[in-house]
Amino acid sequence: MNMLRNIKLYFSALALLLGATSCLEKYPESAFQEKDAMRTFADAEQTLTGLYASLKSGNLFSGSLTLMPDIQADLVYAVEGNTNPYGEFWRWDIRPTNLDLDAVYADLYAVITRCNFYLDRIGDVVENEINDTNIETLEQYTGEVYTIRALCYSELLKCFCKAYDPATAKSELGVVIRTKYFTPEPIRRASLYDSYEFVLSDLAEAEKRLDKDKNRASYTYMSLAAAEALHARVALYMQDWDKAIEYSSILIDKRKDTFALADTKTQITADYTAFDYMWAYDASDEIIWRIGFTETSYGGALGSVFLNFNRDYYYFYPDYIPGKSSLDLYDEKDLRLAGYFYETETGYQNQFSWPLLVKYYGNRDLIDKLIYHVSMPKVFRLAEQYLIRAEAYCQKNDFSKAGNDLTTLRKARYASGGTLNVTKDNWLDNISNERVRELYMEGFRLHDLKRWGRGFERKPQANTQKEASSLKIEPNNPLFVWPIPQHELEAPGSEILPNESNK
Repeated sequence: MNMLRNIKLYFSALALLLGATSCLEKYPESAFQEKDAMRTFADAEQTLTGLYASLKSGNLFSGSLTLMPDIQADLVYAVEGNTNPYGEFWRWDIRPTNLDLDAVYADLYAVITRCNFYLDRIGDVVENEINDTNIETLEQYTGEVYTIRALCYSELLKCFCKAYDPATAKSELGVVIRTKYFTPEPIRRASLYDSYEFVLSDLAEAEKRLDKDKNRASYTYMSLAAAEALHARVALYMQDWDKAIEYSSILIDKRKDTFALADTKTQITADYTAFDYMWAYDASDEIIWRIGFTETSYGGALGSVFLNFNRDYYYFYPDYIPGKSSLDLYDEKDLRLAGYFYETETGYQNQFSWPLLVKYYGNRDLIDKLIYHVSMPKVFRLAEQYLIRAEAYCQKNDFSKAGNDLTTLRKARYASGGTLNVTKDNWLDNISNERVRELYMEGFRLHDLKRWGRGFERKPQANTQKEASSLKIEPNNPLFVWPIPQHELEAPGSEILPNESNK
């Protein structure tokens, strides 16, 4: 399957579609289920299956939504002579007509629309169901749908809104909140405060329905643990340090029999440590929730832009290479360096060598089927929960506990040592650097810089494009907040206000 070709075809079709309608409109009857659908338990299962399938989109977690924020930030450099994927983001020349931007926005709302359809219909399904076991299962399914909707709204907030400040959130623009499938709703943005409160309300609905006994590592369905992981992340973004600590602690401490950090020193097979196995086969006790792929049903190829091995199946032709400043954050005892990066000769004319990102080299079972650079997105990992709790502890001036959490994470990643001393003066640098080391190219960096009020500077690097390789971004740059797609502003009935980056 030529994934890149399919994505290009999708973009072409999307451009035609978006010229006429808003992605906030319902699916046409021919493309989606309407009032005569989802009447039985089996229908509900089928609808939920379709929801999970929609999360596989290469515009979301297995592609653009994950890659674009980090390509835009300070983690990678565009290679001279590359094919220019996400070029506008790399150059900080993002326009509201950008097709990658359109696709992320449209596909997040497409998933939300499917969630709303399910939630509009599930009451009737439950009322007509007579099997008690099925009714209990439908409660679990509904909890999963609430979690998925909360996740999609949280991603829209992360990309298209300013960082949350409790002092100003009620006066800042949030997102368009759609809660119904069949009932028309105004197409206008809620406040940032109300938008985040809506995410919390969805999580509350999810948490009271999801069965704690269904938590398991490397799960491909939403669980209570996944809802808790999202709650911890959202609390951190809302500067609710106590809630961030509370929810991350549930996963770190109370669920320690289910989840554990993948150790770089524990061998799973002769060839892979637990840490390496997590990235080679997308399975680990550390993974709280992943998007499940099979050889016949998978999403985008996260590793393509960093490797492009399938160009001639001999050399690598990366579009982007890791920045030296990022590589320099890893010391020689940090085994993430060898796990995430591999130095080799490229296939470009000058055949330059550089440490390439192999974190997304691809699921080895899929590679056996000649499907390259496709990895299952690991949307929630226990490592992030340690980072969340450490940062929240720092914000509460509890640097000893923060140091303990960072040290625990690092010891799982280091050949030896890893102890980190966190103080009032160095905590933000330590948190920032550790989040880069651990979460490299997982889609967090741009938002981290935005919420910390930090800019960055790129310095020229060999074998990279001259344009934008010397770039200084100030913390107040409007493009930390992505523009609302132009067609959404101009769609009939739209009352959506633009971002500063639209202007």
